[in-house]
Amino acid sequence: MAWRLARSASVEKVFAAPGNPGIAQVAECVTPSGNTPGDYLALAEAAGADLTVVGPEAPLVAGVVDAFRAAGRKIFGPTQAAAQLEGSKVFAKRFFDRAGIPTAAYTVAEDAETALRAIQRFSFPLVLKADGLAAGKGVLIVEDRHAAETGIRGLFSGDLVGTAGSRVVIEEYLRGDEVSFIALCDGRDAFPLEPTQDHKAVFDGDSGPNTGGMGAYCDSRILTGAQTTRVLNTVIYPTLECMAADGAPFTGFLYAGLMMTADGPKVLEFNVRLGDPETQALLHRLDDDFGALLEAATQGQLRSTRLNWSPDPSVCLVLAAHGYPGKVRTGDPISGIQRAEETGATVFQAGTKLTPAGLATAGGRVLGVTASGPTLANAIHSAYRAAAEVHFDGKHYRTDIGRKGLRRW
Repeated sequence: MAWRLARSASVEKVFAAPGNPGIAQVAECVTPSGNTPGDYLALAEAAGADLTVVGPEAPLVAGVVDAFRAAGRKIFGPTQAAAQLEGSKVFAKRFFDRAGIPTAAYTVAEDAETALRAIQRFSFPLVLKADGLAAGKGVLIVEDRHAAETGIRGLFSGDLVGTAGSRVVIEEYLRGDEVSFIALCDGRDAFPLEPTQDHKAVFDGDSGPNTGGMGAYCDSRILTGAQTTRVLNTVIYPTLECMAADGAPFTGFLYAGLMMTADGPKVLEFNVRLGDPETQALLHRLDDDFGALLEAATQGQLRSTRLNWSPDPSVCLVLAAHGYPGKVRTGDPISGIQRAEETGATVFQAGTKLTPAGLATAGGRVLGVTASGPTLANAIHSAYRAAAEVHFDGKHYRTDIGRKGLRRW
């Protein structure tokens, strides 16, 4: 987001809190004194920022938008009340019921014993979801009763995702094509972004545990025009209408994780922000002034704007650290980013840090190697060619990102 904002004609300067070595190449990184909405408000006031754009979910759920608005500062994102759509899986599922939004059958369990009894009402595989924020790691797909019992105990004990698992949603497993459908919203109107497809499992062939995302591709062919219209009419617009009726109009990025089933699109989950790694692929294709778009949405003026996209599909490969998505090793030296970018790709930094010896790993998902091309196959080839130039011990990435989309060409 900082990269695209820095390229916007309407943007004079970008500040990032706290930022990382990659963001520091396009923005001035500033360090908040703490992690509360008030700490971020103090930074924005010190910088004289005309508009604040919130990237991650935790500050939104904590009410950073409410704090900024109360102080009379412009900020792009949903209020604390609206951010419950991501902050609580239980809230979201009950909201889907009220708004008539298609979703999987489910039940809510407040304790492990209730959950263990509830799984008897479902067939396998089934899905277990921690209620609270879990950095993309709170969803378990379990194949049998033993795995379900192990997952339930792990969630409620706090061993898997801490306090996020104090309540659990038990949900039917949906079959179909998973699609990330993200809309730019101003409380009343919504502009759909180009469709993307995330790859959450850690290994090729969608095997292994779920992660925050191992890669994504963005291609107009993922959805037909009729499918896009159906999602807008059955998911996005009903959400905006119901949130407004609840007194919490939704401004921000509304991310609907969809399963395109034989019965039509059904919502797996809502996020209230751009997805990661969908963001890298999406903003690589955006051919517009990102800053001006967010300013218009903040002021409720989307109706008078339009979105322009490059026709070229894009692909983002996540290069992960040793051990991800479990306990990761950090501090491994990174080399080859410049060589990767000389191939025409863009390397977005995530879990990185600068050490006296140079750039090193500092998190689970280290880099997002992103490339576009005239065809999806070309974009895939370019991304993998660039990824091969980057080196750090323990580097892991999937080798099949975007392959599902090739059947559409």
